[in-house]
Order: sequence, then C-alpha cells, then structure tokens
Amino acid sequence: MADGGRRAHIGSFTAAGGPGIVTAAVGADGALTALSTLDGVPDPSYLALAADGRTLYAVSETDEGAVAALRVTGDGLEPAGGPVPVAASGPTHLGLFDGHLLTANYSSGSLTAVPVRPDGTLARSASGVLRHSGSGPHPQRQQGPHTHQVQADPAGRWAVAVDLGTDSVLVCALADGAPVLHRETALRPGSGPRHLAFHPDGRHAYVLNELSPTLLACRWDSDAGVLRPLTEIPVLPGAPAGDAYPSGLAVSPDGRRLWTATRGEDVLSVFSLDAETGGGRDTPRLLATVPCGGRWPRALTEADGVLYVANERSGDVTWFVTDPDTGLPRRGGSLPVPAASCVVLR
Repeated sequence: MADGGRRAHIGSFTAAGGPGIVTAAVGADGALTALSTLDGVPDPSYLALAADGRTLYAVSETDEGAVAALRVTGDGLEPAGGPVPVAASGPTHLGLFDGHLLTANYSSGSLTAVPVRPDGTLARSASGVLRHSGSGPHPQRQQGPHTHQVQADPAGRWAVAVDLGTDSVLVCALADGAPVLHRETALRPGSGPRHLAFHPDGRHAYVLNELSPTLLACRWDSDAGVLRPLTEIPVLPGAPAGDAYPSGLAVSPDGRRLWTATRGEDVLSVFSLDAETGGGRDTPRLLATVPCGGRWPRALTEADGVLYVANERSGDVTWFVTDPDTGLPRRGGSLPVPAASCVVLR
C-alpha cells in the first residue's frame, strides 16, 4: 500500500452522534485519511489492540456494559462474535492481561475479566468480577468507587487499575479467572485519579488526576507489585480560567517527555522527565502548554513522534508532530469524527 499499511482505529460515542469505530490510513507524516466505519458496537468509547494486531477489542460504555472482539482486515473491521456482557455498568477502559480482557467499569466501580480464546475471540461470559468499596470527599463524583482505567504493568505481572471515586490505585492478579486485589495505594483525598502511564524504564509511573488538575509521579516495584507516590505537580501554569479536567496522558518512547490533555482549558501540557531541561523521572517539570486543536480532548495517543488527540465535543481527531528535542507539539491537521473518544494505532 502507498501509505505503508499503517492504520488507526478511532472510537466514538454513538449516543452522542458518533459513527462507531472509524478506521483510517496513517500517512508518513502521521496524517489520517478515513477508510471505513463499523457501527455495530454501541458507544465504543475505548479500544485495545491484540499484540499480534489481528483483533481489536472495544467496550460498550452503556448501562448494560459489554465488550466486543473485532477482526482486523486491511482497511476495516469485522465482528468476531457477539457482544459479551461484563456484569457491570459503564465500562470506560479495557486492557489485555494473562489471557483475559479486563474492563474498568466506571459506573459500577469494578473490574471484570473475560477469557480470550487462542484465536483472539472472547468467551461468551465473564470469568470474574472484582467489586470494591470506598469513597472520596467530592460530593458528586466520589460517592462510591469509579474505576476508570486498567492495564498490565510493563512486566506483565500485575493488572493496575485507577479508581477516580476512591482516590486509589489497585494492583491486582488473576485467580481462577477472577481479578483479585493484591494491594491498594491511597492517593491524596479529592485528587480523582483518572489514568496512569508507565515510564519505559518500568520503574516509574505517572497518574493523571481529573478532579484536581495535577500529575503525580510514582515509583513502581514490579517484583513486589507496589506503587509509591512521590511528587504531585499542576498540569497548568496557573489557576484554571474555568473548568479544567485532565483526561489523557502519554510518555515518549525515549522516556524524556510526557504529555497530558486537559478538557475545559482544551490544552496539551508538555513535561520534561530528564535533567537536561530541569525535570526528572521523580520530579516532572512543566515546560509549556499548547491548544489541543479542538474542544474537550478526551484521549491522547503517541506514535512515532506524532500525538493524536480525540476531541470529543468538536468532533475531530487532531494530530501533532512533536519536536524530538523539546517535545513541543506542532499541529499537523485533523480528521472529522463526531464524538471522538480514543485512537489506537497499528
């Protein structure tokens, strides 16, 4: 293929007018060109790609809550079995771990495991659900647990989940197909953690807080399955002018830079993680903020020196080329996708 065969899959909220999952070609400069749309999965707000690139998994962020497996074709997707209920409401995120697909269920505040068959398809039902309890000081957003993200740690030993409602990070394993809690790390009350990203060194992790627009640097001990909070800093250079709700974050493959997206302010923030520019892995330093290219940036994805921002309310995916030395993003263009929610590349 003239474009090298690289593809992006873009999720969206169908209840808000989104088209479903858009597959786009990725140009040499990172530019996106829409190729096809699959509309059979309601509210596919988050996507995850199998390691072999042959299967894409999608949540249905609905009251009933489900996941779907989709077979990747050259320029699109095909259903690979029907939806699988997750025995929970409002799954917002999913990740592959130990032969299972795990979902973070925001409304229910739980984690669900669904077995993945050798061919990449899903078992017909969940094999286990981990429900936990707790709350935080925010009167509307923290009346109970609200699990927002789950992923495997870099060594593949643990499943790490972030809970906005309980101000905590859960480190879990699987036992007989069910998620079980290994350790829960309490974060600052009212911080509202939303997403976590690991550093390429496998010894650091960064938590993005939604209810207080801050970034928390942590040490990660994979052998013991222990997360240790270190330094918390603002993601904005001053007090927010209005609403400010951080959403997504990404770490550069070389580990020198980190980017965050903040809704309301509608900006991307650039952080240094190296001593040359005054930062460090334990002590990130905010370098700059730039407009996100749209409104309400819900998710942020980095690939090959390009940042992709899913702007939910302006209905587009904007891409930025990042400077290899400074990490500063330069806007490249945008692709219209109503109610865009996330971008996964292969």
